[in-house]
Amino acid sequence: MLNNKSILITGGTGSFGQKFVIELFKKFKPKKVIIYSRDEMKQFQMQQKFSSNKYLNLRYILGDVRDCERLKLALKDVKFVVHAAALKQVPAAEYNPSEFIQTNIIGAENLIRACLYNKVSKIIALSTDKAANPINLYGATKLVSDKLFISANNYVGKESIKFSVVRYGNVVGSRGSVVPLFLKFNEEKKKYFPITDKDMTRFWIFLEEGVNFVIKSLYRMVGGEIFIPKIPSINVVDLAKAINRKKPIKFVGVRPGEKIHEAMCSTDESKQVIIFKDHILILPTIQFFGSKEKLKLKNKLINPIHEKGKRANKSFEYNSKNNVFLNVNQIYKKLVDYGFKV
Repeated sequence: MLNNKSILITGGTGSFGQKFVIELFKKFKPKKVIIYSRDEMKQFQMQQKFSSNKYLNLRYILGDVRDCERLKLALKDVKFVVHAAALKQVPAAEYNPSEFIQTNIIGAENLIRACLYNKVSKIIALSTDKAANPINLYGATKLVSDKLFISANNYVGKESIKFSVVRYGNVVGSRGSVVPLFLKFNEEKKKYFPITDKDMTRFWIFLEEGVNFVIKSLYRMVGGEIFIPKIPSINVVDLAKAINRKKPIKFVGVRPGEKIHEAMCSTDESKQVIIFKDHILILPTIQFFGSKEKLKLKNKLINPIHEKGKRANKSFEYNSKNNVFLNVNQIYKKLVDYGFKV
């Protein structure tokens, strides 16, 4: 499906975008992969990193998702879009809400309009566990973004345009992840690991796993779904112990807008949930006009790549507290297996 097609990644210079490019060129032969982002220095650094002949079909376009007209130009002849651009720092969102609204909400709407204008085939937007029952501004903006992408399927008419969302938890080693911070503290021989709360839990997914889940979701999607991978949880205290069991831990208090536990699917959404072997799917609450294909999944519980799911019970909830946990040794092994110097 992705061979000989043009693909655009918004926010493509970030951790996800760079790993996505590596996996794309490893597994497929895309006609063109476009990195759309606003930071010229990060684009320059990425060009240096991806300078081999293997990446000759990689293109770079400077632009902001806040600029709809620029997006329209960038999306000419593009068939697939992965929307990774967002402002993401939880405390920063509490202090700068209007900036997060401009990028995460208005930017999402601009991208939807530009994709409809250019008749892009499939669009997947990256979401976050913080969008489920949000208590912080960042999560609230991503929830609105999710709703925008899902409802966009109502405006495609007879065109074969599909919008879906992928939602997952904290990506290990990505920019802003606690893992690089703890590793740095350990290397610099800091006196302790700062942790906000002794009970804090988080979902646990590595960058490569997240990228491959997004690629597979492009094959699974019929439009309007939220895809959630089945992934383990960790206790943040156990993560610190996996990096250095001897280093003391200091509990510093919860930051503005921060949760003790994260959820990716709440009980309120359970009636819309279908559970598959390796992922969870949340069906849209609204019915789209003019497309029988989008109703097939709801009726048969079978997706386009012939995976069969079952409906969740009414009390189903998917959160980081009531989940399968990795212990300290398992966390350590995972970090080593993925190349982290522990």
